[in-house]
Amino acid sequence: MKPRRHTLTAGTVLWRCHEEQYAASEFNPSVAHEFFHGSRFDPTEKDPYPYLYAALDPVTALCEVLLRSVEYDDDAVRQIPWAQASRYVLSAVRTTADLSLVDLTTAEGLAAVWQDDWLIDTEEYAGTRYWVRVIRERCADVQGLWWTSKRCRPRPALQLFRDRCPDPPLEPRPRERLRLASTDDVRKVNRLLAPLGAVVSAPEE
Repeated sequence: MKPRRHTLTAGTVLWRCHEEQYAASEFNPSVAHEFFHGSRFDPTEKDPYPYLYAALDPVTALCEVLLRSVEYDDDAVRQIPWAQASRYVLSAVRTTADLSLVDLTTAEGLAAVWQDDWLIDTEEYAGTRYWVRVIRERCADVQGLWWTSKRCRPRPALQLFRDRCPDPPLEPRPRERLRLASTDDVRKVNRLLAPLGAVVSAPEE
């Protein structure tokens, strides 16, 4: 297996939508069940490592987390319950070094890891979690994944592997932070989501 690479250069600003219990630059240490629950490329007990999902822009970061399985209502709006959204924070971080990611954004990139668009589009995450383990086993120097966001095409999304990144791989940008538990910050988030026909329901005063 010889994956195509995307270099995420040092100093790149990344955005992530994460639970407030985690700091902006903190990696998630939990592992998913091999077959049930979890996200597309989460690690499992067969290959545990801290990980972090992110994007190059705040809208993609929000979409990847908040628009999973959210349908349009009768007014052609995707309503995101505030009770769900209020657990999250939108944060910016900056990379501290060049990072080498497996490029899954093209047919050629997918073919290089013996796959097609199934890997980035399917909702059967047990298979995708298995395949990222295969990639890591056969490509010991890759530091993460780079693919096309399913919920915010054609913008890219990414995942970093903490066990293969320099220390520290990211530095926080505390001035670029929105708490979705805050009424004022939710208004700013909704302005970002408006072009996508999505809105976080207003919190009760």
